[in-house]
Amino acid sequence: MPQKTLFEPGTFISTFTGQAGIILSREALQKAREIYREGRRPGHYFAPGCCQNPDYVLQVPVLFEDSTFDVMRAMNIRKGVNLPEEKQKQLQSLVDELTG
Repeated sequence: MPQKTLFEPGTFISTFTGQAGIILSREALQKAREIYREGRRPGHYFAPGCCQNPDYVLQVPVLFEDSTFDVMRAMNIRKGVNLPEEKQKQLQSLVDELTG
């Protein structure tokens, strides 16, 4: 049975504070953990004693335009935002660095 998801890798999003980002795949998240630092933005996923496990329903891995990443709570991000083409290209180039 296929897993249901709310967010798909490659989707552009915005946080409730207005920061732009792009959803990462699981593989890209692993590489991002090696290269970039974690941002710890308001709305990132945190539960004492529970590790991050991106499921794209509640926990969504996001790479932001300032080259930081976070696993965000789904309720704190919006998809379908109209980002300027310049920001989209910048975010896509950051993901392209991860995926090679």
